[in-house]
Amino acid sequence: MTHPTRFNLPARLLHWSMAALILAMLLIGVAMVTSLADYHALVALHRPLGILILLLVLVRLANRWRHPPPPLPSDLPAWQRLAAHASHVALYGLMLAMPLVGWAMLSAARYPIALVGGVVLPPILPQSPMLYAWLRELHTVLAYALFAIVLAHLGAALLHALVRQDGVFASMAPWRVRPAAAALHLQQRPNPGR
Repeated sequence: MTHPTRFNLPARLLHWSMAALILAMLLIGVAMVTSLADYHALVALHRPLGILILLLVLVRLANRWRHPPPPLPSDLPAWQRLAAHASHVALYGLMLAMPLVGWAMLSAARYPIALVGGVVLPPILPQSPMLYAWLRELHTVLAYALFAIVLAHLGAALLHALVRQDGVFASMAPWRVRPAAAALHLQQRPNPGR
């Protein structure tokens, strides 16, 4: 069985579009906390984008299940393999948890989540000021955790692209891999026939 050297096109499109959306959401979240004048406009943008991210992460997980990612290079130290796996689990977990906690928080406050075309999502929790306060704090903590994981992910991507040059970054790059880099990448992949 041959292993792919790149993520499939849907995975790459979802990765880069979600990266832009998550960065936008983090910036909007910071702006919501610091700008009272623009708060309502920012919240009106933040809510549907959060639900869009939730839907996209579900599509992304389904695609990942049907099309497993390329294996990591065989010479990657065990601790880096473990760190890569743990960071991806944390990243997917946070991408799921953040919008769900936001939806639950707004449900507990009885704030509507208006989407495009006047569609309003139903509440998923009963109204509770105490629950709202707790979920709001949790949403903030998860946002900081997501920001930290995104920075770690970016650092690892730069390590693979600039230092190791092992094809890991190229496997998710939106552009085509050069033949020399692809050949090097194939040499470092495990051969299950050995």
